[in-house]
Amino acid sequence: TVRPPWRVWSGSGAGLERVCLMEAGWSAAGGLLHLWLFVVLFLILLPAMFGVSLGVTGVYIQVLVHILEVSDQCVKVTKTYTKIPETTLEYLKTTLNGEFALSDALYFLKTGVESIVDDQVTQRFSSEELASWNLLTRTNHNFRYISLRLTVIWGLGVLVRYGVLFPLRITLAVIGLSWLVIGTSLVGLLPESSAKRWLSELVHLTCYRICARGLSATVQYHNKENRPQKGGICVANHTTPIDVVILANDGCYAMVGQIHGGLLGVIQRSMVRSCPHVWFERSEMRDRHAVTSRLRAHVAARTKLPILIFPEGTCINNTSVMMFKKGSFEIGGTIHPVAIKYDPRFGDAFWNSSKYNMVSYLLRMMTSWAIVVNVWYLPPMTIQEDEDAAQFASRVKSAIADQGGLLDLAWDGGLKRAKVKESFREEQQKMYSCFIVGHGGPESSA
Repeated sequence: TVRPPWRVWSGSGAGLERVCLMEAGWSAAGGLLHLWLFVVLFLILLPAMFGVSLGVTGVYIQVLVHILEVSDQCVKVTKTYTKIPETTLEYLKTTLNGEFALSDALYFLKTGVESIVDDQVTQRFSSEELASWNLLTRTNHNFRYISLRLTVIWGLGVLVRYGVLFPLRITLAVIGLSWLVIGTSLVGLLPESSAKRWLSELVHLTCYRICARGLSATVQYHNKENRPQKGGICVANHTTPIDVVILANDGCYAMVGQIHGGLLGVIQRSMVRSCPHVWFERSEMRDRHAVTSRLRAHVAARTKLPILIFPEGTCINNTSVMMFKKGSFEIGGTIHPVAIKYDPRFGDAFWNSSKYNMVSYLLRMMTSWAIVVNVWYLPPMTIQEDEDAAQFASRVKSAIADQGGLLDLAWDGGLKRAKVKESFREEQQKMYSCFIVGHGGPESSA
C-alpha cells in the first residue's frame, strides 16, 4: 500500500528537515529566476527596444574606470623601448657620387634592421599594447608582480565577469539573434510596401540594440548630421565583426558579404527576406565585375538602405588604417566615411582571425569588461575629376585615420596572409637605384 507523504515523514525528523531545506532551495532558486527575468526584460530588453538608456551602463563604466585607476596605482610598470633612430637619406645623396662603395650595403642593412625592429605591417595584426594592466589576464610578461590587494580585485573581477556578466550576455545574445531570425522571417512574408520597410528596420534596430546591450557597449556617436543616407555607401575602418553591431545600433544598413552555411547561413537567409542585403556566392565573390554590377544596381535604387563596406578587407588592431581596396570606390555614388575607435582599457576588440576562431573570439568579448567605442560620421565625399578610384580610396582613408587618431598606412591588409607584392620590391629597388646614380630620389624620377 502507498502511504500519504505525511505518514512517510511523520516518524523522521531528519527527513522533514531535508524536505524543508529542499523547499527553501527551490524557493531561493525561484526568487533568483524572477529577479533574473525582471532584469533582462524590464531593465535591458524594453529600454533597448525603444532606444532608451537607463544609465546603468554609464555608472558601470565609471566604476570600472575607478577600479582600473586603483589597479594602475598598485602596479607600476616601466617600459623601455629600444628603437633605431631614423637617419636621413642625404648621406647617400652626398657621398655616393654615382659610384659603388662598400658602405652602400649599409642602406640595406639599416632598412632590414628597421623592418625587424619596427615592422609597420606585422604589428598591426597583434593586440594593442596597454600602458597599464586592465585586470583581464595574468599572463602578460610585462606584469610579473601582483600585490595581494590587486589579486583580490582581480579575483572579484573574475567572479563578476564569469558569474554575472557572461550568463547575462549569453542570454541577451540568444534573445537578440532569435528575435532577428523570427522577426525578419515574419516581416519577409509581407508584400513590398513602406510598412514592410519600416517593420524591417525596426526589427534590425531592436536586434542590434539588444546585442549591443549584451556586450555592455557604450557608444558615443559624433556628428550625427552626417549619418549615411539611402542610396549611398558607408565605408569604415575595420577592427572586429562587432563593427556591424556598433554601426547598425544607430541606423540600418544593407550588408555585403559571402553566403555561409550553418547558423550564420540561417541568419543571412532570414535577413534577406525582409531587407535588401547583398549576399554573394563564393564563385561570384571572385568575379569583381559581377560584384560591382550588383552593388551599382543597389546604389541606383535611391530608396534602398546605404551599403556598409569595410574596404580594408580584414581586421586591423585598432591602431591604424591600412590600404582601402579600390573596388568599393568604383561603384559610383556618394561615399559616407565613418571612423571607429575602441577604448582598449575595457577589452581587446580586435579579432585576430589567425589566432582565434569566431566562437573563441566571441567568448573573449563576452567575458571582457565592456565595449567602449567612439564613432565619427564624416561629411560625405565624392570622387573628383582629377583622381581615379585608387586615389579617391586613399583620400577617404586618410580622412578616417585623421578623425579617429589612427595611423594612416599605405600597406595592404592582405599581407596578413600573403607575401609582399613584387611591385613593392621593385619600388624599393627603383628608389635605391635613384640614389646610386645621383638623381636625387624617387621624386625626381616620377
